[in-house]
Amino acid sequence: MHRKRAGQNDRASVFEHLKKHQHPDADQGKPWYIEIPVVIVLTLLVVGLVQTFIGRLYVIPSESMEPTLHGCADCTGDRIFVNKLIYDFTAPKPGDVVVFRGPASWNEHFVSRRSSNPVIKAVQDAGSYAGLVAPDENNLVKRIVAVGGQTISCQEGDPGIMVDGTQIDSSYILTPPSRPESIDYGSRACGGNYFGPIKVPAGNVYVLGDNRTNSADSRYHLGDRYQGSVPLKDVIGKVQAIVLPLNRIGPVDNPDILHPPEDGN
Repeated sequence: MHRKRAGQNDRASVFEHLKKHQHPDADQGKPWYIEIPVVIVLTLLVVGLVQTFIGRLYVIPSESMEPTLHGCADCTGDRIFVNKLIYDFTAPKPGDVVVFRGPASWNEHFVSRRSSNPVIKAVQDAGSYAGLVAPDENNLVKRIVAVGGQTISCQEGDPGIMVDGTQIDSSYILTPPSRPESIDYGSRACGGNYFGPIKVPAGNVYVLGDNRTNSADSRYHLGDRYQGSVPLKDVIGKVQAIVLPLNRIGPVDNPDILHPPEDGN
C-alpha cells in the first residue's frame, strides 16, 4: 500500500517537473477577447478581397429584368453572383447579363443611401468593401444586345430588335409585356418605342432589360454622349448565378442572341 502511494507521488512529481520546465506558450492560447476579433478581421479581409477582385453578390431591386431575375421596389429580390474576372479573359458578347456602373446620364435620379453622419458613413463605406453594405454607386443590371461597331435599331415593320440587319433572339423576354400602355409610337415587337439605327461606339455595349416595356435601359439615354450605350470600363462583371432565395438557385442563361438555335435543335 505504501509502495503504491510512493509510486503515485513519484509520477506526480515528474508531471510537476515537466509542467515547470515546458515552454511558457505550450499550453497557453491567446485570450478569447483577442482571438475572436482577429478571426473576424481576417474573415472580413478575405471576403473583401474576394468581392473586390473576384466576384460579388448583388440584390435585384426592380422588375426590369423579369422573368430572368426577380425583384421589386418593396421586396427582397434575387441575390445574384457577379463574376468580376471573366472579362479580363473574354470579351462581353450579346446575350450576356451584366452589372455595370451607371454612366453620368443614368445617374440623374440616383440618391446616395450613405448617412450624413461622417462616423456612420465611414462604417458604411468599410462595410461595403466587405460586402456587408451596398456600394455607394448606381449599379444596374441589364442584358447586352449589341457591342461596339454593331448597329442596333427597331423601326416600324421590323419583326423585332435588329442588330446589323438581323433580328435578335428575344425568347427570354417577359411576355406579355408588363406595361403595354407605355408604348406610344412603337410596337410590341420592339418592346417599346421605335429607335435607331444607332452604331454602338467602339469599347461600349448597348443594354436592354428583359422586361422590355418596364426598363429604363439604353433606349432611354439616346441623347447622351454615348447614345445610351455603356463604356466597358463601367461594366463590373457578368451575372452567372442566382444564389438566393433557395427555390431560385441556379445559373443565369446567357444565350447567343445573334445566332439562336434553329427550332427543334
